[in-house]
Amino acid sequence: MTRLSVNINKIATLRNSRGGNNPNLVQVAKDCERFGAQGITVHPRPDERHIRYNDVFDLKKIVTTEFNIEGNCEEQKFIELVLANKPEQVTLVPDVLGQITSNHGWDTIKNQAYLKEIIGVFKNAGIRVSIFVDPIVEMVEAAVTTGTDRIELYTEAYARLYHQDKAVAIAPYIKAAEAGHKVGLGINAGHDLDLHNLKYFAENIPALDEVSIGHALITDALYYGLENTIQIYLRQLV
Repeated sequence: MTRLSVNINKIATLRNSRGGNNPNLVQVAKDCERFGAQGITVHPRPDERHIRYNDVFDLKKIVTTEFNIEGNCEEQKFIELVLANKPEQVTLVPDVLGQITSNHGWDTIKNQAYLKEIIGVFKNAGIRVSIFVDPIVEMVEAAVTTGTDRIELYTEAYARLYHQDKAVAIAPYIKAAEAGHKVGLGINAGHDLDLHNLKYFAENIPALDEVSIGHALITDALYYGLENTIQIYLRQLV
């Protein structure tokens, strides 16, 4: 079964909008796990507009499932944060300063030497590494040369095209996943997956290890409640 990791960035955004500690990020993480989530994901950014660096330390103390920290590994503070907390997984994303949300994967050919070096830093600390990759076979095949354990397929293009032609939308992701498995990489996925497109994606991507979902899941929770929403998402992955 594909694992569901809940990204709680949006909970932190809501908290930060009023100051104080309501909603309580730590309690929400505990509740997500209690409601069935198999992982907690955070993506701290330099401006701390949602997840703050201190949040990561607080969450590390209480997360009992898989803790996944996403972020830009070109920021020294991010590297130090990950090494200090040693999550089960770090997901490396090629963000730039001030970026609203992640919008592309790594060029694993152009950045091969850099990725190999930084991935080695995290793996030497005993942390599993996943890197954000677009569904391009050449980028997937080159990813294995970096030493990464997994790739996370960036699924915005799939979500955008899904309602027009889902078979066309999924096709490059199937090829990318097959290429990844062929070279021994684990396959994660994330970005814009939701209750409309998740089931089809999970059914068609072979041996999908994990999906990380935040914005859509938290939005749905406004209507269905957090516990019910997590259970609905889990049923899409069975």
